[in-house]
Amino acid sequence: MSLPLSGVTVLDLTQLLPGPLATRHLMEWGARVVKIEPPGDGDGARLMYLSEDDRRQRRPSGFFRDLNEGKQFLRLDLRSEEGKAQLRDRVRTADVLIEGFRPGVMQRLGLGWDSLRAVNPRLVMAAITGYGQQGPYAMKAGHDINYIALSGVLDQIGLPEGREPAVPNFQIADLLGGTLAAVSGLLAALVGAQRTGQGRFVDVSMTREVWRHAVIARAEAQSLAMVPARGTSLLNGGSACYGVYRCADGRHLAVGALEPKFWQAWCEGIGHPEWTARHWSQGEQPGSPQALQTRRLMAECVAQRPLDHWVAIADRADCCVSPVLRLNEVPDHPWMQGGG
Repeated sequence: MSLPLSGVTVLDLTQLLPGPLATRHLMEWGARVVKIEPPGDGDGARLMYLSEDDRRQRRPSGFFRDLNEGKQFLRLDLRSEEGKAQLRDRVRTADVLIEGFRPGVMQRLGLGWDSLRAVNPRLVMAAITGYGQQGPYAMKAGHDINYIALSGVLDQIGLPEGREPAVPNFQIADLLGGTLAAVSGLLAALVGAQRTGQGRFVDVSMTREVWRHAVIARAEAQSLAMVPARGTSLLNGGSACYGVYRCADGRHLAVGALEPKFWQAWCEGIGHPEWTARHWSQGEQPGSPQALQTRRLMAECVAQRPLDHWVAIADRADCCVSPVLRLNEVPDHPWMQGGG
């Protein structure tokens, strides 16, 4: 069978992470992606995380290659009339164009949505920005940490006893709010263009998308009429059945035994069946003194043995308990075998 996006042509004007990863997904599903870079150094990702081997071979970084291998490459100076003309020629036969400039840049170049859809009415165009095309923050600079801060998500990440939120080395806004939001919006718009012959403009605000997807935290805040502090609710450290624990060897264990059957299996597996009743489903309120005491008991228990000991129990019990792997351990871990 042919891939679902075979025959679709994508013009990619984005750089760094959110846009290039979005178009990589489209390429993996069969689309032909033409990556258009400015003169000079091109996409800044070419120079990020360069290894000594990359420098010796005079090749782009592994970061850039991971996101862009398999795409076609084209250098255009969109500030020149020649470059603009070449882009318009490409647009005539393209299905998708995706860009990541600040709002207004494409319009000032004479390459805005109204101009490009006049060239190709079926074109689907997406713009990925931090705060969307409209509003008081539209022109503000930002990065992932700013977007998750302003969406209320960063405040929810961290240890209960910590004073500051923890900065995740996983770009939530870039990947969820940018990459995946753009992909889903583009695919929906492509279906519409096939049905109606009319393209669409997809406005992706990474901050808004992250806020929109913080479904559980927002629902909890609404039901309680307050924002729960870290360590006071079911999913942010306020219950023993859902959290991370330090083992005797300094490694960590992730316990996600939310359902009563999994919690019971875990408690019995570690030799503490009496803790089965100490669960939110049995009335132990997350964040309460009782729940925090259960969490302390679990922490003391897990701290007595190394990670492998607990993993062996978890594998037998099937109870939603997993090791916290380091990145270099992932490729050889059993879950990756057979396609993962």
